[in-house]
Amino acid sequence: MSARPPLPLDFLPPVPSLTVTSDDVRDGETLAEAHVFNDWGMTGGNLSPHLRWSGAPEGTLSYAVTCYDPDAPTQGGFWHWLLFDIPADVTELPTGFGTADAKFGGQARNDFGVAAYGGAAPPPGWPHRYIFAVHALGVESLGLSSDTPANVVGFNITANTLARGSIVPVYEM
Repeated sequence: MSARPPLPLDFLPPVPSLTVTSDDVRDGETLAEAHVFNDWGMTGGNLSPHLRWSGAPEGTLSYAVTCYDPDAPTQGGFWHWLLFDIPADVTELPTGFGTADAKFGGQARNDFGVAAYGGAAPPPGWPHRYIFAVHALGVESLGLSSDTPANVVGFNITANTLARGSIVPVYEM
């Protein structure tokens, strides 16, 4: 098998780094079943992982959290989670926060078609990377709704990012 291309974050405009840690996921390690999709023949817990971040620059007015699979067999990868308008005083999300009734922030429809976290669901064949990214934003609100397409949300996040950090676990069927 040929080498994987660089992560999509490598192509985004350079910004300072946030430190992102988790009690649930680690770079390069396999996602636990708790974070795997619960449909399409999979029986995972479909819970978003715990995430904690620090090191946001001055001027941070909100955060966004995304989960993206660049290895999905599509032309543009696969969005698993798009959470935005997280207040600037929040620097941690508990396990399972990414439900449709999240207590704050806005969530756009992922590529499963729901405005919530959707767990890992790769087709059999090779390990997929799941980029859990935290973006420090220079705006309080992106002014978007749950019906805003994922790529438009991603565009607005990128346009307003002051700093970014990520954790990239893997999962394979």
